[in-house]
Amino acid sequence: MADFKVVVSDPDTGRTEQFEVDGQDANRFLGRELGAEVDGGAVGLDGTTLELTGGSDDAGRPLRADVAGPSLKEVLLEGGVGFDPSRDGERKRVTVRGREISEAVAQINAKVVDGDAGFGADEADDEADADDE
Repeated sequence: MADFKVVVSDPDTGRTEQFEVDGQDANRFLGRELGAEVDGGAVGLDGTTLELTGGSDDAGRPLRADVAGPSLKEVLLEGGVGFDPSRDGERKRVTVRGREISEAVAQINAKVVDGDAGFGADEADDEADADDE
C-alpha cells in the first residue's frame, strides 16, 4: 500500500502545507506523471486542483520530468533538478527517478492551480492583527 507526503504550495499566498496521504487517496496519485493535474480532495483540499511539480523517492533521489517511466536511470547532468554544478561546464552522472509516480516515491510536490487552498489564512489573520497592535 502506497503512502506519500504531499507538499502543497499556494503560489498566490506563498504558503506551503504538508499532508500525509495513504490508502485510497494515495492511489489517486499512482501512475500520474509530473505536470498532471489531480483533484485536491485527495489531500483534503476540496474544490481545488493541484498540479504535480516534483518529488523524491525513499532514498532522496529526485523525480525528473525529462526521464520517462517510474524507474531509476543514470543521466549525465549539467544542472537542473538533481545536480547543482559548482563551476561552469561541470557535468556529473546522477541517478534519478522518472516522472511517473510509483510506490517507491516518498514525497510529492504540488501547487494549487485552481481554487482556494485556504490553508494559512488563520495564521495570516493572526499576524495582521499582531502587526496592527
